[in-house]
Amino acid sequence: MKPNLDADPYTPHSGDRRWSALHYDLRLGYRVATNRLDATATVTGRAVGPLDRIVLDLHGLRVDCVDVDGARAAKVSTSTHKLTVTPAAPVAAGAEFTVHVRYRGAPHPLRSPWGQIGWEELTDGVIVAAQPTGAPSWFPCNDRPDDKATYRFEITAESDYDVVANGDLLGRGRARAGTAWTYAVTEPMATYLATVQIGRYRTTTLRRSPGSASRGGLPTVTVHHPADLTAAVRTDFGRVPDMLALYADVFGPYPFSSYGVVVTDDELEIPLEAHGLAVFGRNHVDGEHGTDRLIAHELAHQWWGNSVTAARWRDIWLHEGFACYAEWLWSEHRGGDTADTLAEHHRQGLLAGPQDLVVADPGAADMFDDRVYKRGALALHAVRRTFGDAAFTSGLRTITAEHRHGSVAAADVHEAFASAAGVPVLAVRQVTGPWIDEPGVPALPADGAG
Repeated sequence: MKPNLDADPYTPHSGDRRWSALHYDLRLGYRVATNRLDATATVTGRAVGPLDRIVLDLHGLRVDCVDVDGARAAKVSTSTHKLTVTPAAPVAAGAEFTVHVRYRGAPHPLRSPWGQIGWEELTDGVIVAAQPTGAPSWFPCNDRPDDKATYRFEITAESDYDVVANGDLLGRGRARAGTAWTYAVTEPMATYLATVQIGRYRTTTLRRSPGSASRGGLPTVTVHHPADLTAAVRTDFGRVPDMLALYADVFGPYPFSSYGVVVTDDELEIPLEAHGLAVFGRNHVDGEHGTDRLIAHELAHQWWGNSVTAARWRDIWLHEGFACYAEWLWSEHRGGDTADTLAEHHRQGLLAGPQDLVVADPGAADMFDDRVYKRGALALHAVRRTFGDAAFTSGLRTITAEHRHGSVAAADVHEAFASAAGVPVLAVRQVTGPWIDEPGVPALPADGAG
């Protein structure tokens, strides 16, 4: 398959910049016992220029029928990764259109440089972990991180399973093939953050700890988990409401209408974030707060990655560096190691390892390298030490406000910190540059330097 020359060079076979998605209406009928999916997707989009064909990303599923604006498509062709639709009449530049796709099959994860990604069977259920290009494993889409849309999910599965998806649960009811669960996402969401989780779960609701200050605008936290983990879940995730309050103070208002956590009955290699959700394995729950750092990290992604999303994958440090730094803020807030202590600890770790990665452009194969996380966080700590807490926090809140539910590049971050500190952008770049633009490991600046 030839790469799309206008695509992100890290994911050259994904997405189409000739159109933008506005809304996805996904109706999924799924049988856990047989891994059978029968689905329809109604995709509303807008043409950027005149459009004589509509190209969607879709992998490994059979397409039965495609309509465009209510009329049968003139031509439909499929390849391993693409669904190409020729409408009966071209779509004019700037015009909206609707593509209705009926499809089916046995969904499975995609092989990628980052491992298996997408729709995956658990021992008794389903997990969807799609970052960065796994969304086409279960629905046709314009698979670009900068192409956000609203969503509606109607998912029918056997009645002895719970179904969790992004957004607000609008309702559930009996259906011919089991129970139908309906969710809606009203904030724009990137395709890779769309998820479905299916399992035999109990639901636990968490609220703020007694005696803590009340803050409006924070969602109730809902955890879906195996029944035998109820006590451990209450302990390990019991601090999430307080984490929410801290991050709302530092980063700005929580960006979504809900926050949920799924703990699978299977063990997982790593937790993962989704829009309004985080997913952990049972191995991440010990009833002793042993994974506080991971819980804080995944929560922080709601601001950094899920609401404010890197327009290009080369800027993944804007997700992972910020979420890593949020771990340090939580530790500091709880009276544990300070950000200063953690920064120097991780700086020493970097000094002991290879110094051959440029965080600002790590390359597709290394974009989830741990050095992207740690060096990104250290760049932020250098900004904080140089310009002070007030300017640092003001810059963070400016970024989340100006790019809420949108896309961001490193230049936007530098401009926000420069404005907050009252300095030229070059002054901020001189602070972050040694961490993100160069492979060596510099010293941290002294407090109030510059």
